[in-house]
Amino acid sequence: MTETKPASDQFVQSLARGLSIIRAFDGENPRMTLSDVAKRTDLSRATARRFLLTLADLGYVRTDGRTFELTPAVLSLGYSFLSSLSLPQLAQPHLERLSREVGESTSASILDGADIVYVCRVPAQRIMSVAITVGTRFPAYATSMGRVLLAGLPAAELQAYLDAVDLAPLTPAALSSTGSLAAELDNVRAQGWAVVDQELEVGLRSMAAPITDAGGKVVAAVNVSMRAHAGDTADQVGAIRPQLLAAAVAISADVAAQN
Repeated sequence: MTETKPASDQFVQSLARGLSIIRAFDGENPRMTLSDVAKRTDLSRATARRFLLTLADLGYVRTDGRTFELTPAVLSLGYSFLSSLSLPQLAQPHLERLSREVGESTSASILDGADIVYVCRVPAQRIMSVAITVGTRFPAYATSMGRVLLAGLPAAELQAYLDAVDLAPLTPAALSSTGSLAAELDNVRAQGWAVVDQELEVGLRSMAAPITDAGGKVVAAVNVSMRAHAGDTADQVGAIRPQLLAAAVAISADVAAQN
């Protein structure tokens, strides 16, 4: 993890460093020593220590004297965004219903730059090596929700994404060229849903559909994720697609009603 570089003379480096400390903690690194934090943020130990102790005084970090970890207070930093975003509240009951119907985990996400960000989730079982929670990010190109969201972009925005994206295949099954990704997005756009089969993680299959606003713009995506079993992709897709598309239509109707 590298320190953010100044974008202008208005850049406040101390704020950027403080935020980099918070972002250094994640699902794989929930508790770290001072040396760990310094290494992940590219800060000196002395600088990292000052920021960690400041965050501790503010209640965002706690320490046992050797290791540091975030406290639930950090959730307040994102509350203003989530509370102003009606999508999680609108989607939650539909995701719960969909999860009951298909017996699998369901989620909703939005596009943020080149990543998807989970804004709502109903876990049915742990099927990934990485725990997924609200705020989890994944590369859009490697996920079913990401492909639905990318397929919904205006042509110029999509082309800018394809020109800039650095495809890093995460599994042997993953697409490895922008040409193949663009072709797949054309297919997703035409059929109205996406399936990603073991491209994000081996053993994981997911299917997603778009959530649209009153004007028909794709504003989010909803998905069902499941364990992948050899030879049954078509069967799983056929069994889940009607319920998934119905949930997407229902959420879209609620979103449109809010506009």
